Amino acid sequence: MDWEGVRLHVVSGKGGTGKTTLAAALALALAAEGRRTLLIEVEGRQGLAELFGIAALPYEERKVATVSPAKLGLPGGAKSGGTGGGTGEVFALAIDTEQALLEYLDMFYKLGRAGKALQKVGFVDFATTVAPGVRDVLLTGKACEAARRKGPDGRRVYDAVVMDAPPTGRLTRFLNVNSEVAGLARFGPIHSQAQAVMGVLKSPETAVHLVTLLEEMPVQETVDGFAELRAAGLPTGGVLVNMVRPPVLDAAAVAAVHGDHREEVAHALVEAGLGGRSRSAATRRAAVEPLLDPLLAQAREHAERVALEREQRTDLAGLKLPGYELPLLSGGVDLGGLYRLAAELKRQGAA
Repeated sequence: MDWEGVRLHVVSGKGGTGKTTLAAALALALAAEGRRTLLIEVEGRQGLAELFGIAALPYEERKVATVSPAKLGLPGGAKSGGTGGGTGEVFALAIDTEQALLEYLDMFYKLGRAGKALQKVGFVDFATTVAPGVRDVLLTGKACEAARRKGPDGRRVYDAVVMDAPPTGRLTRFLNVNSEVAGLARFGPIHSQAQAVMGVLKSPETAVHLVTLLEEMPVQETVDGFAELRAAGLPTGGVLVNMVRPPVLDAAAVAAVHGDHREEVAHALVEAGLGGRSRSAATRRAAVEPLLDPLLAQAREHAERVALEREQRTDLAGLKLPGYELPLLSGGVDLGGLYRLAAELKRQGAA
C-alpha cells in the first residue's frame, strides 16, 4: 500500500471529475481486509447517500457497506492492524454545519439547551456567515477528531478516514483553517481548535489526493492545486485519473492515421465481408465507399484524443506523485461500479 501510516485521506478535484465517487471507492478499498473506515461529506449535497443507494444521511456515523477482498474480486485475508477477519466496514457521515457548531458550543462552553436557543434565533447561520473560517474549523475538525479518536480499549476507532472535500479551487483555503481564524481568535477555544486541526492536517497521517480527467483544464487545475498545497505546507497525496477510456487503435494505427489509407481501409472492409460476399470485387468496393470518410474521420478524432491524453499524462508525471488510473464506466456509476473502482484502487496500491 502506497499510503501506509496515513489515516486521513482528503479527496478533492475540479467539479465534474468524480471526486465524490472516487472518495467512496477509496473508502471501500481501504476497508478491505478487515479494516474500518469513515467516509465524510462536508458540502451538504448528500452525494454519498445517492452513491450507496440509501436515504439521506443524518448527522451521525452510519454503516453503509461491508467489504472484503473477495467482494472486490481480489485474493487476500486480514492484515495486521485491521478490525479482524477478512470483512471490513465503511461508515459514512454527512456533516451538518449547524449541528457541528452546536456540538462545539456544548463541548467547549457547556451551553446545552442554551445552544439550541441560539439555533432558534439564527445565531448559527450568523456565526458561520460572518466568520466562514469558523465553519471550516468545524468541518475539518470533525474529520480530524474521527481520525484520532480512540475507543475504550485504547485503539483507534477507525483505521482510516476519507473526506470528500470541496473542489480544488477552494481546497487550500478550506484546509488552511489556522490562518483563516487567526484574525478572529488569537487565543481561546477556537484558536486552540484551529491549532489542533492544523496539527493533524500537516502531519504525516494526512494525504491530500486530487482527482482529474485527462483533459487540459482539469489537469491544469490539478497541477495548480498541488502547487498551492505545497506552498501552504499541506501534505500532497496521489493523482487519481478518472474516466480513462480504453484505446481503440494501437500505437501504429494512431501514428498512421493522418496518411492516405483509403484503399487499405476499403480493402480491409471488403475482406471483412461488409461489401457482400457474392458480388464482384468492384461492386463490393463501391458498397464500402460511403463508410470510408466517417471511419477515417473517427480515426483522426481518436488519434487527436490519444495525443492530447499523452500530453496530459506528461504534465501529471511532472508532479512526481503516485498516480492511479480508473476506467470510464459505461452507463454511469452504480453500486457494482463503485466496487469495481475500489478494486482498481486496491490493485494499483492506493489502499
